[in-house]
Amino acid sequence: MATQKLYAGLKLRETRGRLGLTQKIFAERLGVSLPYLNQMENNHRPVSAGVVLALAGEFGLDVTELSTGDAERLVSDMREALADPVFADAAPPLADLRLAASNAPALARAFLELHRAYRQTHERLASLDDALGRDDAATLTSPWEEVRDFFHYCDNYLDAVDRAAERFSCPDGKRLDPMVHAAELLRSRGIELQFCDVDALRSQAGHRLLISTRAATATQRFQVLHQVALTTQNDLLEATLDLGRFQSETSRAIAKIGLANYFAGAALLPYRVFLEAAQEARHDLERLADQFGASIEQVAHRLSTLQRPGAKGIPFYFVRVDQAGTITKRHSATRLQFARFGGACPLWNVHQAFETPGRFLRQLAETPDGVRYLSLARDVSKPGGSFHAPIRRYAIGLGCEVSHAAQVVYADDLDPSNPRAYQPIGISCRICERKDCHQRSVPPLERRLRVDPDRRGLLPYEIA
Repeated sequence: MATQKLYAGLKLRETRGRLGLTQKIFAERLGVSLPYLNQMENNHRPVSAGVVLALAGEFGLDVTELSTGDAERLVSDMREALADPVFADAAPPLADLRLAASNAPALARAFLELHRAYRQTHERLASLDDALGRDDAATLTSPWEEVRDFFHYCDNYLDAVDRAAERFSCPDGKRLDPMVHAAELLRSRGIELQFCDVDALRSQAGHRLLISTRAATATQRFQVLHQVALTTQNDLLEATLDLGRFQSETSRAIAKIGLANYFAGAALLPYRVFLEAAQEARHDLERLADQFGASIEQVAHRLSTLQRPGAKGIPFYFVRVDQAGTITKRHSATRLQFARFGGACPLWNVHQAFETPGRFLRQLAETPDGVRYLSLARDVSKPGGSFHAPIRRYAIGLGCEVSHAAQVVYADDLDPSNPRAYQPIGISCRICERKDCHQRSVPPLERRLRVDPDRRGLLPYEIA
């Protein structure tokens, strides 16, 4: 695979602005000419290896941040939005989208907000929703989508909340039993922790916190820590919500649940202790789940959040889908981004997990941009704890780029060096450029079609 050039103009400008340096002084300290710096800051030239080394040595910058952030997400999101038939043939080339994401991210986000408002209004009209009568029906984002995007563009890592959870679990650098510590802390606030045979997973009644014994042990522990976040970290959660600038109280309330969940996961699996354990176990989900008293889903999700500056883990993506193929959770620290609307590529192994319950499925996959991944999938069942309670079934996917495969136990016995071992997958049919995919549902946006009534191949059309 060809090495991708690194364009990081926005990051360079942000770094220079944070340091309060002029372009001339910044260029001198990086050891480059002023015109060269100007070209890099405007993404007319890629960042050289010498500049990367200078950023690390001179300014202590975590250089992995240069290749992460919003740009790839924005490009993926804009391509998906432009796949909407409303744009017809007006879609700009990919190079223009990359320039917009790198040089004008605020404009790119405004475009996405506009398209989302259009899509929401269109769906309301199509379904004759009674919300048509409300004045804000065409302008407000779905609260769930707004919260999802908040975490999406935070790289699913919230430093202040993560460190607060780590201080809770490891006050002296050593991990405490989170349940004992939680019970003591709640008791000091006048709340008694009780485990009971009740329907609700978690409920607080007066000075009693009731946790259902019908839930799995890992779920019980998670719910206790969720309540600890709400009880002891309210000021931190509210300050973080203020930064989100949510459009409605409903969005803010949903986001607060998400932040409390984040704290619970980070307290159950504290950052540095968990990172060291994950590296030692080569990211074996079952071993880590046993070691920390967590579920496989909780461990997989936590692995995707280990992106603390200066102490990053492997960049993983994490996704959860239901039996209809709808994505219900999606987080990615990799270049792989997920479709904002609809399901994921049907060739991805996460969909096959429902067919083989209780087993880990491994897959070497390649996206249309040539990036190769090690992908892991498994079904996850959540029993309700009684005969009449419903069983919720999902499949989870976890993966990383193959450059990290040697550090992951699930790559053992696979052959990442064999090009034929990789399954071609995409993000969404409308933005996937593959011409010969037998599972394609709709044509790609940026290709002309040829229709021959006297010939039929895999598809009823040929992609030019």
